[in-house]
Amino acid sequence: MFEELTYEVLLKRMLGRVSNKYDKREGSVIWDTHSPTAIELKNLYIALDSIVQEAYGDTATREFLIMRCKERGIVPYPATHAVLKGEFLPDHIDVTGKRFNIGQINYLVTDRLPEGGCKVQCEAAGEEGNRYLGTMTPIEYINGLVSAELTELLIPGEDEEGTEELRQRYFSSFDVKAFGGNVKDYLEKTNAIPGVGCTKVTRVWNGDIRPAEMIPPMEVETWYGSASESLPDSVKEWFTAVYTAAKEKKLTTGGSVLLTILNSAFDTASQELVETVQKAMDPEAYGGEGYGLAPIGHLVSVKSAEGVQITVKIKITFDHGYNWTKSRSAIEDAINGYFSELRREWADTTALVVRISQIETRILGIKGIVDVEDTMLNDHAENLILGAFEVPVFGGVSE
Repeated sequence: MFEELTYEVLLKRMLGRVSNKYDKREGSVIWDTHSPTAIELKNLYIALDSIVQEAYGDTATREFLIMRCKERGIVPYPATHAVLKGEFLPDHIDVTGKRFNIGQINYLVTDRLPEGGCKVQCEAAGEEGNRYLGTMTPIEYINGLVSAELTELLIPGEDEEGTEELRQRYFSSFDVKAFGGNVKDYLEKTNAIPGVGCTKVTRVWNGDIRPAEMIPPMEVETWYGSASESLPDSVKEWFTAVYTAAKEKKLTTGGSVLLTILNSAFDTASQELVETVQKAMDPEAYGGEGYGLAPIGHLVSVKSAEGVQITVKIKITFDHGYNWTKSRSAIEDAINGYFSELRREWADTTALVVRISQIETRILGIKGIVDVEDTMLNDHAENLILGAFEVPVFGGVSE
C-alpha cells in the first residue's frame, strides 16, 4: 500500500523542505541527520502497511484472524483425540483406565464396547492418533494379559482448525445467518462435533409418507376396538398412543431432518461416530423434544454416507523400463487421490459422478506411462453416477 514511499523518496522529500542556502549534499550535517530519520519513517510505513493488512479478514495472519472471528462468535475448532477400538485377550480382563502405547504414541482405555472390545482414546490430540493400528504394549504390567491390539479407527482425531479453513468460516458467516434449525445452523453444529468432516442436510427425508394417509378410517376404528383388547399391556399402550396420535392428526413429517455425514478423514463414518452425533443433535430416547442441539419439534436422524466400492480396469501402455509391477503403487495412489477429492466435494453436490476422463488424466501424469485406453468402472465403460448419499471407495485396479 505504501510501496512507493521508499527510503530514497522520503529522504528527497525531506531534503526538499530545507532551504537551498544550506549544504544538503551526502555527508553534510543536514543529510546525515535526515538520512536516519528517512530510514525510520520507511520502517513506520512498513509497519503501517502491516497494520492495514491485519485489519481485514482476507489478509489477516492467524493471530489477528482469530480476533476478527471472535467478533462473529467464531473460534478455531480445537484439536481432538482419536478414538479407536481395542481388542484384548483374554477378553474378561478389565483394562479400563489402563494405558498402552505404540511407539511414541500413548493410549488410554476408556470404556467397554457393547459389541465386544474396548474404546481406546489416543492421549495426544490431532491426526497423529489416526495413523497406527496393531499391537500395543502396556505401560504398566497387567497380570494375565496375553495380547492387546488396536483394530479399528472409530472417530478420527483432528488437528486444530487450519488458518484458511477458519478464514472460510469467517466469510461464510456473512452469507446466511445460522438460526433456529435452518440448514446453515445444522451444518455449523454438526460439523463442529469432533470427528465429523462434512454433512449433508436433508429436510423431510421421509416425505414420501403422507400424513393424511395415517388418519384411521372407520374400518380401522372398528377393528381397533376389538383388536386392542387381546394385546399385552405394553403393546396395547404403544398401539393406543400411535392410534390416538393418528386419529387426532398429530402425525406429521414436517419436522423430520436427515443428517448424512463423513468423518474428518472424509471416509464413511463408523457406527460409534454416528451414535455420537445422534446423541449430540437429538437423542433417540427423546426424539424431537429438544434435548439435543436440534430445535424442539425437529426429529433428527443421523447416518453415514454409503461407500460404493469401485473397481477400475484399464489398459496401459508403459514406457521402456516400466511395467505394472513397478507402477502399480503410483496408479493406485492416483485413483485413490481422485476418489478422495470427490468425497471432499460430496456435501456440496447433489450427486457425485466418477468420470473416466479424470482417472485417465491422473494416470497419464505418472512417470513411465505413455497411454491409457479401454477404462472400465465396475465393468462398465461409462462414467459412474452415484446416489445422493453415496461416495466412491477404491476397490482395486487391474488390466
